Amino acid sequence: MNAPLPNEVLPAYERRAAPRAMLEALRERFGDRCSTAAALCEQHGRDESPYPVTPPEVVVFCDSTDEVAFVVAQASAHGVPVIPFGVGSSLEGQLLAVQGGVSVDLSRMTRVVHVNAEDLTVTVEAGVTREQLNREIRDTGLFFPIDPGANATIGGMAATRASGTNAVRYGTMRENVLALTVVTAAGEVIRSGSRAKKSSAGYDLTRLFVGSEGTLGVMTEITLKLYPLPEAVSAAICHFPGVDAAVRATIQVIQMGVPIARCELLDTNAVRAVNAQSRLGLRESPMLLMEFHGSPASVQEQAETVQAIAAEFGGEGFEWASTPEERTRLWTARHKAYFAGMQMNPGCRSVTTDTCVPISRLAEIIEASVADADASGLPYYIVGHVGDGNFHLAYLVKEGDAGQRATAERLSMQMVQRAIALEGTCTGEHGIGLHKMGFLEGETGAGAIAAMRAIKRALDPGNIMNPGKIFAL
Repeated sequence: MNAPLPNEVLPAYERRAAPRAMLEALRERFGDRCSTAAALCEQHGRDESPYPVTPPEVVVFCDSTDEVAFVVAQASAHGVPVIPFGVGSSLEGQLLAVQGGVSVDLSRMTRVVHVNAEDLTVTVEAGVTREQLNREIRDTGLFFPIDPGANATIGGMAATRASGTNAVRYGTMRENVLALTVVTAAGEVIRSGSRAKKSSAGYDLTRLFVGSEGTLGVMTEITLKLYPLPEAVSAAICHFPGVDAAVRATIQVIQMGVPIARCELLDTNAVRAVNAQSRLGLRESPMLLMEFHGSPASVQEQAETVQAIAAEFGGEGFEWASTPEERTRLWTARHKAYFAGMQMNPGCRSVTTDTCVPISRLAEIIEASVADADASGLPYYIVGHVGDGNFHLAYLVKEGDAGQRATAERLSMQMVQRAIALEGTCTGEHGIGLHKMGFLEGETGAGAIAAMRAIKRALDPGNIMNPGKIFAL
């Protein structure tokens, strides 16, 4: 298994220049929505990964599926790469233009196309963000539960098969996308799936595109499942004597079948960081942040059960947040943990690794990963969607310090190898992008990679769709 590349080094791909004829066609069609300005291109060549800025040659802001199809058709005719762009919150280098090309910005495609409240479905354009969607459908009594933390676009969430804090109860994007409108590498518009809850019609193209990270096509419209807003919601925090105790309590909760909606772990370092940023005044020890959905009676029963289990593992200081304002304050702090951790260590970049393992092996991998991190001397923090076996370990390295960066990558590699050995995965929700290409074959095997390459070549024979990501051709 190869270690991922350090942030100072990107794969040595040849950049494919956009011909003048293509640029002129784009400018004629899009006017000032087509730009080669250096600042704008740099913005579209940067995400939250530790890689350096790798800009496209041109950025085009599209307003419709037809406009995306026009851009892709032009790129296909000239053999120029196409990189879809939402809000730039990816963590593994997915949107970096390592071979140059055109960045297709979908952030203007923000229409909620159709709400089918009776069927619990909604169709949105790819640039709709999760927060916008929930604001616009709130009066229907429904909500969309997938919450990766960042206010990501629905298109980006589908592309990376995102999940987040609610996945333990509501699943990931894989389970919640019903249908897609996709622009293929040839510039053709196709549709997969339907609003029906199930289908046996042909290959499941929807699941193929979900999680493909822009390497097979550009998703422009997405049909999603919705859920009724719960009658009652209550959040609670509970402190533990150690990370191991908090994780083992979580395992017991899941194995007992408690339908908890959210169960998030913050280690002492993460609690300290969010305290400093959000002035929460939390006890600085490992903590579970939980949320319960249902009827008032069922929420109370779930909470009492969890409180009793937590006590068996030394959990104490159970505190409730029943009002929307209190819950929002807690969850906002959790979502800001990434930036809070960096603010605690000025001049640092975060090398963030996520893995996911069967819930029964979660305590084992976290305990070993913490021991490695402590021995390294690097500052770090842990947050995790531990209810479904997924956690994130962020190593904080000084900008430009090659030694610290190498240490972080070594620790990351050890953690991923451990996860795969425990029958888990190298990434629970961040995706592969650039950073985890070296791990994919170790997880899936050479035969599976060969099958993926065959699919890529069949759907994108010119290798223009976000080339250089997931695996090398």
